[in-house]
Amino acid sequence: MDFRGIEIVEGDITRQQVDAIVNAANTSLLGGGGVDGAIHRAAGPELLEECRAIGGCPTGEARITKGYRLPAKHVIHTVGPVWSGGRNDDAKLAACYRNSLALACEHGLRSIAFPSISTGAYRFPFDRATRIALTTTALCLEDFRNEGRGTLDRVVFVCFGSEAEETYRTILDELRKERS
Repeated sequence: MDFRGIEIVEGDITRQQVDAIVNAANTSLLGGGGVDGAIHRAAGPELLEECRAIGGCPTGEARITKGYRLPAKHVIHTVGPVWSGGRNDDAKLAACYRNSLALACEHGLRSIAFPSISTGAYRFPFDRATRIALTTTALCLEDFRNEGRGTLDRVVFVCFGSEAEETYRTILDELRKERS
């Protein structure tokens, strides 16, 4: 796994200076609470108009829009799974990260910022979701670089609160030690 370029910060995803931010969206893509609502409010009504034209997004997939009033040029919308306790939840969550990263590479983007997908209203266990996010991202970055389509050189995990940030840092350190 390739952890180069992975950063962890505490902050507001809508203020990140990156090419794209990822929205933890619902299947309608029409806004909601939490990160989704914050992104829609910060981007302005044009984002909602573009999302309406897309017509939704299934769980695990990703769609890209303009960033409008955000510092980021793009928003990549992905729909995480609602936690049910099943093994399929892990695969669906990993697909969110994989498909978002692939979409960023397809568009030649160099930087992307992720929130913690599915850990709020969708109740995915935070530690488990963090491990999936970091592992999937590192594997994808390695694959993309090996395949010569590695445009991404900066992936930022934006944590809401210092406790979330500490969890991300601890798990990243554990994963690095496991791989060395």
